[in-house]
Amino acid sequence: MTMKSKRVAIYSRVSTKDRGQDCENQLRQLRTFAETQGYNIVCEYVDHASGKAGDREAFAEMFDAASRHEFGMLLFWSLDRLSREGVLETLQHLQRLTAYGIGFRNFTEQYLDSCGLFKDAVISILATIGKQERVRLSERTTAGLQRARAKGRIGGRPRVLCDRERVHTLRAAGRSLGEIAAEVGVSKATVFRMVGGAA
Repeated sequence: MTMKSKRVAIYSRVSTKDRGQDCENQLRQLRTFAETQGYNIVCEYVDHASGKAGDREAFAEMFDAASRHEFGMLLFWSLDRLSREGVLETLQHLQRLTAYGIGFRNFTEQYLDSCGLFKDAVISILATIGKQERVRLSERTTAGLQRARAKGRIGGRPRVLCDRERVHTLRAAGRSLGEIAAEVGVSKATVFRMVGGAA
């Protein structure tokens, strides 16, 4: 293992709904594990937020630091502490770390280790699972649209109802596209299309 890969970051998370829990239990075990492995902890990222969202503050900071190679490996307590966004999204997070050249180790699920003897196999398996999940997602979407069409429903965004005559009247009165959009409750782009792109 290189000196760079021995520079590790720790990521820990508990949900605000996890009553009576805090990140200290995870952090204590991760710090001890890092010490036994001879790792140098350069940063700890801690979130108190749902794992179902990818816009967690510390999570985003961790990826920013990973992109700058501020550490060589990410250590986290379990996969669901890293993310609970779903299989595909979670795998994409791991693949993103790999793309940055950052390894990862899962403390409780030790088979998820991109730094061990089977790192190439682990990364290959994750890529395959991610690909299959994308295929399944596409198939589910297609099947849902087919069911909707069979029931007479048409997919896509609902059509926006707008008084075209009012739009043209307001435009003729010299109102800007933004002002018209705000008044009739549609986007500026919709107003632009209705007035034929007139400046």
